[in-house]
Amino acid sequence: MKKDKKVLLDLERLRYPYSGIANVFRNLALGFNKLKSEIELDISLYGPLNELQSLDTQFKIVNHKSIHKVMFFFTAGYSILHSSHQLSSYFNYKRKWQKKIVTLHDLNFLREDFSENKKNQTYKIVKKNISNADVIVCISNFTKKDLLLNDNLFRYKTKPEIIVIHNGLKFPELKEYPLGRFSFLKEKKYILNIGVLFFKKNQILLVKMLPFIDEDLVLVVSGEKEDYKNEMLSEIKRLNLTNRVHIISNIPEDEKWALIQNATSMCHPSLAEGFGIPPIEAMYFGKPVFLSNLTSLPEIGGEVAYYFDSFEIAAMVTVYRQGMNEYNSDKVNQVIKLNSWALNYDYEKMAKKYLELYKRL
Repeated sequence: MKKDKKVLLDLERLRYPYSGIANVFRNLALGFNKLKSEIELDISLYGPLNELQSLDTQFKIVNHKSIHKVMFFFTAGYSILHSSHQLSSYFNYKRKWQKKIVTLHDLNFLREDFSENKKNQTYKIVKKNISNADVIVCISNFTKKDLLLNDNLFRYKTKPEIIVIHNGLKFPELKEYPLGRFSFLKEKKYILNIGVLFFKKNQILLVKMLPFIDEDLVLVVSGEKEDYKNEMLSEIKRLNLTNRVHIISNIPEDEKWALIQNATSMCHPSLAEGFGIPPIEAMYFGKPVFLSNLTSLPEIGGEVAYYFDSFEIAAMVTVYRQGMNEYNSDKVNQVIKLNSWALNYDYEKMAKKYLELYKRL
């Protein structure tokens, strides 16, 4: 029987708590919690019990189990199923009277350096997940454009509505965050990069820039591909930069804020991004941000970021030096502009847009 006004939100990716996706959908749950008095719907959160309990929300929790990939009884009491990631394996089955939302982060697998087998596996998962969607929410206008350009790759049971809702962040208090165990960085100037250590993130270019600039490089890594990591380590050794590159893994939020707050700049020369959360976080703290001009990054960085139009090291160094000179020549106003831009991506704004979508469905 149809159950009106009941929503099940898939937060299964909280099993990887340090990932960018986990951060976004953790913030969505917290945004719903803050807007609790405005919510006329019965929302339940699906995911790992311990992580969901740590959010201290007022919503019902449905504990994630691997068997749910093939046993779909746990979704029967809901009128709206919201799959928070295109690679989810848990909300693929939809009953006739249910509505399904899929949040599409990217189609980067189409352009990443994957084997054909890996590309085909990823394609099949995405295709299965979005084939019965009523609404596909893209996290950037670039992702929406990419989906429409590759529309011939997908077949839908009924043509879905495609909309854009940007990711939102729960920004921390603007106060001093102690570096603690990373206090050795206090007196250093350093470029910061946060994300997985994958080929598409292109961090090796930052290593190659170091001989031509004064800054160290700090990499905060939430996952890695072994072959790319080994390539990075070989390059660091070849350039005799062992003492200038600092690789840090899976840190809590307060330590992340401290590293951003003390950074000279944030650099993300990525080949492919569906959105780009770390640059927004850096802008919130008023830090200059240097991005590639590819995929979604120009949309996210807007006119307040600097862009690498070439991956030639000399050209990148020129962009970096010129950007830092411009930033330092008018630092007070630059900090204000960067912070103001970042606040466009507030978690409450994201939560309100998803609530409007739930209500409309």
